[in-house]
Amino acid sequence: VQLVESGGGLVQAGGSLSLSCAVSGFSFDDYAIAWFRQAPGKEREGVARITMNDGSTYYADFVEGRFTISREGRKNTVNLQLNNLRPEDTAIYTCASAPTTMFNRRWALLPEFYSDWGQGTQVTVSS
Repeated sequence: VQLVESGGGLVQAGGSLSLSCAVSGFSFDDYAIAWFRQAPGKEREGVARITMNDGSTYYADFVEGRFTISREGRKNTVNLQLNNLRPEDTAIYTCASAPTTMFNRRWALLPEFYSDWGQGTQVTVSS
């Protein structure tokens, strides 16, 4: 399994960015993709998750409707649209895959649940 992120950058507070995660190595859609982020000096935290076979989504509470995760099935690509960005959203954003469509909100955004990871892309939000 290979995951490659793209789309990070520098934006002012209130602005938007679109991140993409290109996924390869799965033969079928029975897997999940999640986005995580890690800011300097902080632990990695889950942002959003999507199940590839049915498109069901789940978000961390701090997203507050500002971010949208979506999939492009035929392209095996997962997008994360970041709107109304805040300086505290500054972090390296990384996508990860789990070879299952099982879902439980208690562990859906825990890094331990995901087995393959991309390299990450930097998102910087200036005030």
